[in-house]
Amino acid sequence: MNPQLADQIKVVLVETTHPGNIGSTARAMKVMGLRRLVLVNPERFPSDEAVALASSADDLLEQAEVVDHFAAAIAGCQYVLACTARTRSLPLPGFPPRQAAASAVTEALDHGHQVAIVFGRERSGLTTEEAQLSNALVHIPTSDAYRSLNLAQAVQIMSYEIRMAALEREDQSPQPQPPSDWVPEPLERLEYFFVRLEDGLRAINFLNPAQPKRLMQRLRRLIIRARPDENELNILNGVVSSMLESAARNRPDSEIEKEGAQ
Repeated sequence: MNPQLADQIKVVLVETTHPGNIGSTARAMKVMGLRRLVLVNPERFPSDEAVALASSADDLLEQAEVVDHFAAAIAGCQYVLACTARTRSLPLPGFPPRQAAASAVTEALDHGHQVAIVFGRERSGLTTEEAQLSNALVHIPTSDAYRSLNLAQAVQIMSYEIRMAALEREDQSPQPQPPSDWVPEPLERLEYFFVRLEDGLRAINFLNPAQPKRLMQRLRRLIIRARPDENELNILNGVVSSMLESAARNRPDSEIEKEGAQ
């Protein structure tokens, strides 16, 4: 596999319960040329069971990054794919594995972006809050009669599709790429913006405090789909700052005095 691709795509496992799944995941990755493994708060790691099932991929376990929180695992990534087996009402685009893998390869090779492929807990998968921190959802279409898919098997499917997408590109004649200074801001910076945006919308009475969820979901989808770069996000934050400052200037004196008395 292209060394650039192996350096820029990482596999993230969230709160894995069984160490054997970590070892099997390492083996599935190495067979397909991937090497960056990130573990979010695993129940047991390091583990002899993980090493045994990794076979000759124990070097990936030695190099694996272990973090305490999901946000730390995807920090710095401009493109995040969340693999989920559950049907969700999240307003995010959804891809089958082949299309998702092709998009990941494009992000890494054409734009030089850091990419994370995220897998959830064995029993419960990803939380809604974790899935929201992604650019798109990935669903592996299993049989209706039996949907159970082992964690390492799911990693193997995605790793295989990434390798096939990379090989397909190698077989094609190289196409000239226009220069681009577009580098989307990592999703953790967008989260800070969303908090400020909600505060601003409340301050100007645009957001109904009793029913904020749907509006903010749609705004999240809009901004995540747009994938603003640093300058664009600074502009958006500037707009929110102006909203908050204007709302503060226009607040009734009685309201300000009431807060001061508290």
